[in-house]
Amino acid sequence: MALPNCSLKVNRELLDPKFESYRLSLDSIPTYNVELDAAVAEVKLKDSQYTLDHMRAFGMYNYLHIDPWYEESVYFVDSKGRVLNLTVTLDTALGKPQEMFRFVSDPSSCEGEQLCASLSLTSATWAALSDGTGTLTLLRTSKRGESSHIKWEPMFSECLGEPFIIVHSLAHIHSNVHTVEVLLLRVLKDPSDTKGSGFSILLEWITVDNSAGQGEEKKYGVRMKRMMKGKSVPHYAALEPQGKGLIIASEKPFTFTEVDGVLLEEPPAADMEVEKSDPIYFWQQTEEDVSVCVRLPEGTTKDDIRFKLTVDYLRIGVGDYAPLLDGQLFAPVDPEASTWTITDDKSLEVSLQKRSEGPLWTELVLGNRRGEYLMSEEQKSQLQQRLSYLTAEDLNPNPDKDKPPCNNQELEDCDMFPEDSSTLMRFDGTTLKTTHVASLGSNQFLFLVHIDPSEMPAFCLRHDVDALLWQPRPSQENDIWEHIATFNALGYVQASKRDKKFATCAPNFSYSALGECLRRVFIYRQPSPVDTVLFNRKQGRQVGQVAKQQVANLDSNEPVLGFRATNERLFVLTANNLFVLKVNN
Repeated sequence: MALPNCSLKVNRELLDPKFESYRLSLDSIPTYNVELDAAVAEVKLKDSQYTLDHMRAFGMYNYLHIDPWYEESVYFVDSKGRVLNLTVTLDTALGKPQEMFRFVSDPSSCEGEQLCASLSLTSATWAALSDGTGTLTLLRTSKRGESSHIKWEPMFSECLGEPFIIVHSLAHIHSNVHTVEVLLLRVLKDPSDTKGSGFSILLEWITVDNSAGQGEEKKYGVRMKRMMKGKSVPHYAALEPQGKGLIIASEKPFTFTEVDGVLLEEPPAADMEVEKSDPIYFWQQTEEDVSVCVRLPEGTTKDDIRFKLTVDYLRIGVGDYAPLLDGQLFAPVDPEASTWTITDDKSLEVSLQKRSEGPLWTELVLGNRRGEYLMSEEQKSQLQQRLSYLTAEDLNPNPDKDKPPCNNQELEDCDMFPEDSSTLMRFDGTTLKTTHVASLGSNQFLFLVHIDPSEMPAFCLRHDVDALLWQPRPSQENDIWEHIATFNALGYVQASKRDKKFATCAPNFSYSALGECLRRVFIYRQPSPVDTVLFNRKQGRQVGQVAKQQVANLDSNEPVLGFRATNERLFVLTANNLFVLKVNN
């Protein structure tokens, strides 16, 4: 069985070390404008929704939804409570968006809390819809590409409590039972969170099927509810095909808390009365082992220690109090060769023997920020020697030599990486336990995109200056995240766009696109052969391929609310207009 801790393995064949830059192209992009007869159902944040998590989940919501099963087809919800569809067959003859479904009651008339309406295209013939007030509706759409004139038929509708948005959904059939899996997200007040924002993030996994009832038309009902809790809005959350598992990428870890209303564990024990100064433990390492020193409260004896160590897991506690340290280790260790002891100064010292010598750990327990890493003088000296050419204080005397020094005056904002590191986790759908964990480190999350409707959404991460696209493949036991495409220098380019709101790419990887909050759209095409002979003036060599950057300015002063790409077109949604950009022929 594979160890939970794993890494993202880059396919070097998909990298281009010789990539130079994007050349600005003045070629115009044909842009077509569809005026809407009613505004998009935008719901702005209220004064009570003031946290960064509210902004990430609802303030930056993509109101435009693309159909992975049928090309050139997008959906959105307008202020009249209508789900509208625009399918493009000919750019010069764009029709009006067609109504597919209408809410029975106007969601905007709701007196309680309201979020934006959200839509998820579950399969080629089903869709999941939230009205933003807490009601989930499952719709039978027929084959949308062949019957775009047929209105959708609601097969299930139920109020599920507090308002939510739909993150992901899928459908599958087993033993003649049709099952729909839906993943919902809420941001709710948490009275127990006295040190953070005061809110918690809840992910609810709902399973709906038609196993109840008799006859040809069986009734749909909720079969199972699984609740997860975390402290940050996930960058990525998606269900696996057949509902076999769940993959989440987030800055702070998520854990399952209840199933069908039953708590999975007892309420957490009270925290120990340890001095409030941070950190509560120190750790250092060599190529062979890791040493941990944990501060203990006064009066602690050997019998009070609760210690558990496996190949990839560590728990340290005292008595019946909540553990001081508890979670997945960064990398596997050898439990039989590891030891712990209590020193005279009432601290617990643990020695962990690494299973693989050489690689240095970036953290002790994944997601734990309560400790401090101590680097030895020898390690500091080695690191300083390796990076000395990057840390010169003097201005660059010779910029053309090998490995020129880099002055901090020359650094730009887009050279910086986020301080917090995110974690990518896979949970088994049956046991609800973590099966795979990968630390994303400083690999900034950029966007997610549907490449193949039969697979999970792919996600794009920044790796150095490039942007790498990863496709989850849970059926592969060892490498469940596969590197499938690279967008050269996009990681650096997107970080320099201060007004960037959306990012995406074409399913065939021919281009990537960035959308600002207002008006401007940037398109970055993959390198393609040039028609004429072109030389690099500085190096004097012939250039065989050129990557182009194009800029489009939309005829609108309204904020961009939606942004989706197909192989041929880019769709941009504002409050009263839907723009169609013809990117490829």
